[in-house]
Amino acid sequence: MNSKALRVVLFFLSVLSPLVARAQKDVSVWLTNPDRSALFQLQASPLPLASAPATNQIINVEGAKTYQTMDGFGFALTGGSAQLIMRMDPAKRADLLHELFAFDGDNIGVSYLRLTVGASDMNDHVFSYDDLPEGQTDTGMTKFSLDPDRADVIPVMKEILAINPQIKILASPWSAPLWMKTSAVARGGVLKPEYFSAYADYFVKYIQGMKAEGIPIDTLTVQNEPLNEKNTPSMLMLESELDIFIKDNLAPAFRKAGIKTKIVLYDHNLDHPLYPLSILRDPAANKYIDGTGFHLYGGTVDAMTQVHNEFPKKNIYFTEQSVTDRRGGGGTMNLSRPVSRIMIGVSRNWSKNILLWNLAADPNAGPHTNDGGCSGCFGALTIDGDKVTRNIAYYTVAHASKSVRPGSIRIDSNNLDPLPNVAFKTPDGKRVLIVANVSDSTQKFDVRDGSKAFTASLDAGSVGTYVW
Repeated sequence: MNSKALRVVLFFLSVLSPLVARAQKDVSVWLTNPDRSALFQLQASPLPLASAPATNQIINVEGAKTYQTMDGFGFALTGGSAQLIMRMDPAKRADLLHELFAFDGDNIGVSYLRLTVGASDMNDHVFSYDDLPEGQTDTGMTKFSLDPDRADVIPVMKEILAINPQIKILASPWSAPLWMKTSAVARGGVLKPEYFSAYADYFVKYIQGMKAEGIPIDTLTVQNEPLNEKNTPSMLMLESELDIFIKDNLAPAFRKAGIKTKIVLYDHNLDHPLYPLSILRDPAANKYIDGTGFHLYGGTVDAMTQVHNEFPKKNIYFTEQSVTDRRGGGGTMNLSRPVSRIMIGVSRNWSKNILLWNLAADPNAGPHTNDGGCSGCFGALTIDGDKVTRNIAYYTVAHASKSVRPGSIRIDSNNLDPLPNVAFKTPDGKRVLIVANVSDSTQKFDVRDGSKAFTASLDAGSVGTYVW
């Protein structure tokens, strides 16, 4: 190399080296404050990561100690949510979906969705994909049709998949078609044993039909809240029934049709871990089950670890939790509570995803079914025509979905009483630490990662996501 070329190389090295060093030492901070002075906002000044001794309370991040791999974070895209989104101006709808499902720039990168198989209580009416006049049956599924979803859920999903083709999709039914149930009504009732096989074929038709629309169903929970008969629609399914249905009907039907969709059981509260455990203890059913889904309306979050510890090769899913802010975006917002309880607590107890209920509702918490629909489920978004208000659930998910991309691995970190936290290693080698200040005062703390450390501070009720 001649001297002129060497001088050019040295010049560029002198310019680039400080930039590279700075990139390696900077910690990006996404911040939300209770007074809304920052709402999941990237801070202009990154924090320096340096070889400095820790002098404050310490969060130790240890990348060598790993736990579960994350599939993603997101919401339930109910029929009501999809209906509101589809009624928006097409350009404004496209902007909103890009904000939600892209992860470049200021977009939040939602990476997981839950669909409802037929209507949930957040639809404007009850339906299945095989509704019949009273007294008729259709065990051959000859009248099965996805037409009820063609006006909203299917077109919205196609727009979402165009933005993020890799998004994971979990589907859950609230009820079998009414002619299959003992009660023959939407609310409550039990699946008749003589229709177990037909109901398995119903799921096959659903998954095949969605696939034909370009919508791949990665995971199926067999029954939403199988111990809750109060929703409209809903259906009771005891563990003995679910056990038989999976091993004798659903799994054989999937195998015959060549369906690879994962089967997840339970899909209900953490106060009855013996429900999934009793089924997992049956070897004939166990071999077909990918894992267990949980909600956190009852029980304690460590029940997920109880199930994991007994069956460590089975996955844990978090499929629903409502996080509401009735003020619709006004006043203070203590994000530290849902972030610490759900995003941090659930992640630290082996769940590979987190889904909140639900994506969107109108200003009156609708649409929902009558006499058993959720009248207090305000959604992550309030959509009023083309006006969109981002609520507390939106920011709760954003603090994880933006930076903890699918394939990230949870790594070890120590919890501090005022600063619950959870850490991840992303597929591109970055560290992500989510910290919530649940105390009543400002907390200054050091984060130590090997020989490096940085100092941060969070006001009471604030949440920070730190990326380096």
